[in-house]
Amino acid sequence: MDEVASAIADPVRRDILLMLRDAPLSAGQIAGRFPVSRPAVSRHLRVLREAGLVRDAADGRRRVYTLVTEPLDELTDWLGRLTRPSGWQHRFDALETEVYRTRRERRPPAEEKTA
Repeated sequence: MDEVASAIADPVRRDILLMLRDAPLSAGQIAGRFPVSRPAVSRHLRVLREAGLVRDAADGRRRVYTLVTEPLDELTDWLGRLTRPSGWQHRFDALETEVYRTRRERRPPAEEKTA
């Protein structure tokens, strides 16, 4: 998970992943979309490949890159646990619901008519 998080920490690499979401692209097509040098894009692609986020294949003299999303699953699960309410939050919500229900049930009949 750390390698994946490190790989997507760079905005250029995130942009590359978004580009590959729609279709496989050659290294040249990817490099052509950035104002950085081809060797710099090549280094970004190597980091993504080593993290397992892209797969490359030879197509003649070109290298074609494809997005691989499975390595993101562990990170996605962890982020979900981080952003989900804690177990205590669910208990407090249930307690609040029970308090309101109990108040409603204990309300005298005269209060119910005026409320």
